Amino acid sequence: MYNIVFYKNNPCHLFTSHLQRSILSSAILTTESTPLMCQDTLLLGHVLSFVASPFETATPADAVQWHEAVLLRAGRVVQTGSRAELMTQAPQAQVVDHGQNVICAGFVDAHVHYPQTAMIASWGKRLIDWLNSYTFPEELRFEDPDYANQIANRYLDLTIAEGTTTVASYCTIHPISVDAIFTAAQTRGQRVVAGKTCMDRNAPDGLRDTAQSAYDDSAALLAKWHGVDRLSYAITPRFSPTSTPEQLDAMGALWAQHPDCLMQTHLSEQRDEVTWVQELFPQARDYLDTYEQFGLLGEGALFGHAIYLEPREKDRLREVKASLIHCPTSNTFIGSGIFDMAGLMAAGQRIGLATDTGGGSSFSMLRTMAAAYELGQLNGTPLHAAQLLWLATQGSAQALRLGDKIGNIAVGHEADLVVLDLASTPAIAQRHAEANDIWEAIFPTLMMGDDRAISEVRIAGRKAV
Repeated sequence: MYNIVFYKNNPCHLFTSHLQRSILSSAILTTESTPLMCQDTLLLGHVLSFVASPFETATPADAVQWHEAVLLRAGRVVQTGSRAELMTQAPQAQVVDHGQNVICAGFVDAHVHYPQTAMIASWGKRLIDWLNSYTFPEELRFEDPDYANQIANRYLDLTIAEGTTTVASYCTIHPISVDAIFTAAQTRGQRVVAGKTCMDRNAPDGLRDTAQSAYDDSAALLAKWHGVDRLSYAITPRFSPTSTPEQLDAMGALWAQHPDCLMQTHLSEQRDEVTWVQELFPQARDYLDTYEQFGLLGEGALFGHAIYLEPREKDRLREVKASLIHCPTSNTFIGSGIFDMAGLMAAGQRIGLATDTGGGSSFSMLRTMAAAYELGQLNGTPLHAAQLLWLATQGSAQALRLGDKIGNIAVGHEADLVVLDLASTPAIAQRHAEANDIWEAIFPTLMMGDDRAISEVRIAGRKAV
């Protein structure tokens, strides 16, 4: 550990280099072909490691330990420490000096819909109308395997360019949509969570399965992909309004048979959605009960949005250690509401952060962190930069039950890393030059950064190119 001091008006901090990219929709981001997995790699820079949750320490900054270098070997973090110490211990390592840049864990996006890539930023609808007008017509196209493969590769290209190394994605009802995203992830060596979306009502022809076919398809996909390479299957009923009680029961039965899998769905995103659920399930105690009564509540359950929670729901979610996934750009873009980050975190909930592509209006976790900060301001509880970075890395990894593998630069963790250029544009650079400490230097990038701030991405230790 060492101290980092930033001085105002220091010209050497003004314009550090950044990676220039031109991403074509047909391109595939792969890892470099040089066999670095057989060689130690030593990265130099401001290496950020979390030693605790910044929501639980006396000050958020107390949760972070800074290092000068990180040593990678065989796709994992071997050691962190001072530059001199690690260069002495690994004299044969390939050295990559990132100067004043920050090296942190790759971003973990805990709730996305990769099939919505092509219709992101569609204008002017709230949730139900938005699904019918944009989402369902686009998802119908995924019966074509060529289209599914094209969008899966495009999605991972776009998100890797934004520094995202792990995603938890909904697919469509088509099994080939699951094959597409997992195959694309295998090509890149990525850790990805995904599952076939299950819907047997309140969806158009061509996007409905049945309780039995949803079970059979999901079971077959789970057997094919779960635990292969760095892939994990998530049982995925879209949300209660699009699943009959029979289908929810079938998904609960499948999860009971495979409790090591995750289960992902939506919860209390908009008020009119909550009202609709009450009409569809008049005997349920609340929205959460429409999942709980069918065995779809427990540790490993991921509930996207969770804005309008009743006291009983909050208590049960905390008791079973389920995860709530905050989707700030989606919540504002579709007009859903404001997630109570401070209150829920203080109450002991497990929370991750997500773009919610394509209800969310950006593929960037930097933009998502900025939106989370802005919504916190509206609630009178702005988030510290350390808290934002934790949510986008370790917090989301813990929400996905992957906190022992990814989301932090810690010994033994998989070496999914992102290097942040803290002066990637003239506007950010001029603010960065005025920084008094590392957190003031980082914050402008979290608020104004985009893919130009992503200087380098490593997946399992290899540089993504």
